[in-house]
Amino acid sequence: MEIKVNFLDKLRQEAKFDDFTVIADQSIRYKGDGSAPGPFDYFLASSALCAAYFVKLYCDTRNIPTEHIRLSQNNIVDPENRYKQTFKIQVELPPDISAKDRLGILRSIDRCTVKKVVQTGPEFVIEEVENLDADAQALLTINPDAGTQTFIAGKDLPLEQTIANMSALLAGLGIKIEIASWRNLVPNVWSLHIRDAHSPMCFTNGKGATKESALASALGEYIERLSCNHFYNDQYWGEEFANAPFVHYPNERWFKPGKKDALPKGLLDDYCLAIYNPDGELRASHLFDTNSGNTERGVCALPYVRQSDGETVYFPTNLIDNLFLSNGMSAGNTLAEAQVQCLSEIFERAVKREILEGEIALPDVPAEVLAKYPGIVAGIAELENQGFPVLVKDASLGGEFPVMCVTLMNPRTGGVFASFGAHPSLEVALERSLTELLQGRSFEGLNDLPRPTFESNAVTEPNNFVEHFIDSSGVVSWRFFSAKADYEFVEWDFSGHGENSNADEAATLFGILEAMGKEVYMAVYDQLGANACRILVPGYSEIYPVDDLIWDNTNKALAFREDILNLHRLDDAGLEALLERLEESELDDYTDIITLIGVEFDENTDWGQLTILELKLLINLALQDFEAAKEQVEAYLQYNENTAERGLFYQAVNVVLEVLLDDELELDDYVVNFRRMFGNERMDAVLGSVDGSVRFHGLTPTSMKLEGLDRHQRLIDSYRKAHAARAKAGGSECGGKS
Repeated sequence: MEIKVNFLDKLRQEAKFDDFTVIADQSIRYKGDGSAPGPFDYFLASSALCAAYFVKLYCDTRNIPTEHIRLSQNNIVDPENRYKQTFKIQVELPPDISAKDRLGILRSIDRCTVKKVVQTGPEFVIEEVENLDADAQALLTINPDAGTQTFIAGKDLPLEQTIANMSALLAGLGIKIEIASWRNLVPNVWSLHIRDAHSPMCFTNGKGATKESALASALGEYIERLSCNHFYNDQYWGEEFANAPFVHYPNERWFKPGKKDALPKGLLDDYCLAIYNPDGELRASHLFDTNSGNTERGVCALPYVRQSDGETVYFPTNLIDNLFLSNGMSAGNTLAEAQVQCLSEIFERAVKREILEGEIALPDVPAEVLAKYPGIVAGIAELENQGFPVLVKDASLGGEFPVMCVTLMNPRTGGVFASFGAHPSLEVALERSLTELLQGRSFEGLNDLPRPTFESNAVTEPNNFVEHFIDSSGVVSWRFFSAKADYEFVEWDFSGHGENSNADEAATLFGILEAMGKEVYMAVYDQLGANACRILVPGYSEIYPVDDLIWDNTNKALAFREDILNLHRLDDAGLEALLERLEESELDDYTDIITLIGVEFDENTDWGQLTILELKLLINLALQDFEAAKEQVEAYLQYNENTAERGLFYQAVNVVLEVLLDDELELDDYVVNFRRMFGNERMDAVLGSVDGSVRFHGLTPTSMKLEGLDRHQRLIDSYRKAHAARAKAGGSECGGKS
């Protein structure tokens, strides 16, 4: 994690990281003002807080209450050497906790990350640099030996060269990558989390059998998502890009709506229109671009090459972002390598969906077949040793698709996790299933897995598949675990051989889709210097239902974004109009405003926690509609989870409205004790909110220029780097035929 420090007045310092700001000072004894803890105080507190975190995790997974558990830490300084200290952590436990759990709690503290880092001894490197934002490789902990060449299946270059090339590409764009975490819970299963040090919202995860393969995976995923703009999906890019010569890519096209909002001619082809507009209900306005919000330019569309005949077909950016998410995107050392990864991913998710929603029972992989892959067997054995039964299944549906499945059971909670992986090589598909299972997870994280069910509706519900897509945390049917398999095991092999193995494998995978009667469309994005592509298989590779284009389209943001960002400037008529649109939209009251308008507010602010319900409440207070506000504040207090401070503010609003709406009560009779209960500052805000002198308490003014929104501005900074590279590259071809 990158922490940037600014020097303030006197001895005060400001450390900024992610969305947080920490102020440090020195005590008066050391010539400071004592206005904040000192740097060493924060260090001491970090180990105590880390220890408490692991206690909380242990107790929560076992339903042990923590309100009567107390923890303290003291540092004992050696009188001969003040840098040699003993940290004594003591825990006070209630008498009703069992001896087993008492020991478990103490052992959980021993796993404290801060403690382990201090015990291992961090290495400090102190250096001068010309620019803190330069040198993208500076934060990577792996620097592979250029003289070593490690080849793995699926890669056209050795891992060392792959990592060097990808790191150099990101460095050339001015993106500084940092590794936020590593995990290696079982043998031959590595995962890590990387992110942009300047814009942590841009992050990816990598997985592999080794550290190097996991890092190459994470860097490849980062480049694929940067190349395909996935980091900025659904986000507002601001007026700068909305009015730029191009918004997404130099070869985009804008189509003017037809008469009566009809779909423009030239969008999609007949095959796609039959899928996306079967009943003729889709209109041009459904496809306006969410990122720019520039409806005057029309519908923004990107060129994709139809693989059956090489023709170019234009897909609306809105349709792609709404339905496909990140499915079918990849980057590789070569285009063929990227294609294999794209197609494998598409098959993995489509077959997974078919299996889960069809409640299909898969055949076990025989022990003699598993024995051919000792590295995978070692990882599975360690999971079993940790108390997690593992099932290894053939998900090829009778040898038709290159997909495998590893399923983990958690007897402690009754939860399960079905992890799927795909690749033309059975071994690679199996390895991916296993590494995906533990990507970014701790053993404690496996306690959150959902329980299987015999309720078919819970499994087939569309949002369940979305949960499986995002992090495989959806519900699985108990029928999936039947010993009576619906298919015979097949030791399949779709892999290619020799120098053109990836090209051969890509052709094989394209061939499977062709045999299924599927049209395939591909765009190649190489303007950033990488081999990246995106493949769409309409009617097969979508993640969200096609109906979302009409009923749950992300460009609903366009109806609200400008007014919400200009909230403080709206007069009563404007507020009434905004409130009416919110009511008519029938949006879930608990949708957060970040999601609604595509703006990344700092989550630690009132804007960052704001929901549609609270926005309606604040608007009704501003309009002096106390009856509507009272109804909404009651709903807020009953169901909304926000900060304690915000909760107390609305508790105070609630009692004040109670008095104002009761003809027999006078507010002046209660203000003194309201102030004693809630404090003068909070009551000033509440009374101001009801008399009109305070509007939208807690929400700082902003506008469509996004001033003061540091988190969102950092996201736009990240996009600006990719946009500039594309502008420099010009209108290079963004399509290709296999």
